[in-house]
Amino acid sequence: MATVIVGLGNPGGEYAKTRHNAGRMVVEAYAQYAEFEEFALRKAANASVTEGVIDAEKVQLVLPEVFMNHSGKGVTSFVKSVKAAKKLLVVRDDLDLPIGVIKLTVHGRGSGGHKGVESIMRSLKTKEFAQLKIGISGATPKGKIRKPEAGEEVVGHVIGKFSPKEMELLKKVFEKTNQTIQLFATEDIEAAMLFANTK
Repeated sequence: MATVIVGLGNPGGEYAKTRHNAGRMVVEAYAQYAEFEEFALRKAANASVTEGVIDAEKVQLVLPEVFMNHSGKGVTSFVKSVKAAKKLLVVRDDLDLPIGVIKLTVHGRGSGGHKGVESIMRSLKTKEFAQLKIGISGATPKGKIRKPEAGEEVVGHVIGKFSPKEMELLKKVFEKTNQTIQLFATEDIEAAMLFANTK
């Protein structure tokens, strides 16, 4: 049974490098790090996929090619049981974390209001999977989170593109997420959490 890593985002060039696509960007970065082949579209699965073997463990990287609210449609072809969901890692953006911070959660956590995660939970009929959350909010000089408050401000922030300064921060994030995904795939969630959640 393969380890499945899903990067959430919206498909299409106009959404590239937007904050809501942070999860997708992380998985694309990991594909390069692990030297997997280019992602290939699997129309029937509603996803672009690449796969490889790491330390004798089969790993599938999946980018749903549907809009965020329908992400579940791009996951069901790869995760067919609750047991399989235990080897699923969903990588997604998080407004409750500042840029530069990541957090890996154990299986069974809620969606935190994230529409992509909600869609996956509905489609798989379980929430027994892990989530790697990628911070997309601003921070004060002292490191306190500074996130948009409500409504249109939130939407504008989420679908806005990362600034050049934020992209520099993301490069460091990718270094950490690459190792986190590697540990999740080859060791276990505890090892991955210890690494991801330690500053």
